[in-house]
Amino acid sequence: MTKAHYGPMPDDKGFFGDFGGALVPEPLDRIMREIAEAYVAIRDTPAFQEELKDLQIHYVGRPSPVYHAKRLTAHCGGAQIYLKREDLNHTGAHKINHCLGEALLAKHMGKTKVLAETGAGQHGVALATACALVGIDCEIHMGQVDVEKEAPNVGKMKILGCRLVPVTRGTATLKDAVDSAFEEYLKDPENSFYAIGSVVGPHPFPMMVRDFQRIIGEEARAQFLSMTGRLPDTITACVGGGSNAIGLFSAFLEDESVRIVGVEPAGEGLDTPRNAATLTLGTPGAIHGFKCYVLQDDKGEPLPVHSIASGLDYPGVGPQHSYLKELGAVDYESVTDTECLDAFMKLSRLEGIIPALESAHAVAYAMKLAKDLPADKTILVNLSGRGDKDVDFVAERLGL
Repeated sequence: MTKAHYGPMPDDKGFFGDFGGALVPEPLDRIMREIAEAYVAIRDTPAFQEELKDLQIHYVGRPSPVYHAKRLTAHCGGAQIYLKREDLNHTGAHKINHCLGEALLAKHMGKTKVLAETGAGQHGVALATACALVGIDCEIHMGQVDVEKEAPNVGKMKILGCRLVPVTRGTATLKDAVDSAFEEYLKDPENSFYAIGSVVGPHPFPMMVRDFQRIIGEEARAQFLSMTGRLPDTITACVGGGSNAIGLFSAFLEDESVRIVGVEPAGEGLDTPRNAATLTLGTPGAIHGFKCYVLQDDKGEPLPVHSIASGLDYPGVGPQHSYLKELGAVDYESVTDTECLDAFMKLSRLEGIIPALESAHAVAYAMKLAKDLPADKTILVNLSGRGDKDVDFVAERLGL
């Protein structure tokens, strides 16, 4: 397996190999350059780093622990399964890591409103939280299907003071919410800040969100070494846009001994159109201002996608993931809705941990892999979020 070097990704134009960039009209290109320049100017300053670190510790509750899931391990047999508990962060997922950074950057740049899309609602809740904290207006666009499916997070966003915009166009899911939010942003990019919810979109967002999420991998690497005296044999995380995954992966990319696996949603099956396995079935293309693997038709238009997890039903994927796939540095596998639901219930009933449906994809893959490995091998799963938002949906789906 070829390991990629983390340092030079992306280049100064925002490309990870052939993927990324900023494919936007000239007026917006200028705005993207301003955001990139502002971010680079402040990201390493002591004042910004100290403010962010203080919030990570005293507000978010970092570091999130690494937990040895012994009962799940015993149930599966084979390799030892460990969980990086991002579900224990304030707001219940990894999204708060980059939302705090983006909100602080928007305020630093003098913006008056932050705009964003959300799928499962975790990014929306985290961003509304961060905006309330720093005192800036927040507007979240969310597909109507997801509004109905993720009622607990919808309620939280409204309580936190954001303006929630239901999106009914197209499939009324994540891709359509991105379109809607971006169109609103284009109306006033001078005063608004588009806080993209994953490592997608035009440069500098894939780089910026990755940098804020890298804390997951840095913590996990040190914690795992402290707990076991060695690095994990396999690390894995779910991949939709790919922010939680790249956050974990980025600290292990140069470790030859660590196998890295991203887990995509196979939905109702890879042999059906009802999936969102972009890296598995997609081809290089462009979407939402950047180049990446895309599930697309023969005219280059994004295809409708499906996943039981609202945060994973996106036809594109982060450009760094696209690059890592082509390098062979990361393996990308897929898990079906049925396997996801089984993992959701197994983790809940064996460990007392209710995972987000998104995260349950990675748990499901780890459960399958563990059975094929000896007991002295280890698997570290990024448990990217908790499943409070999914409880009603799963209970109805399974007739509980």
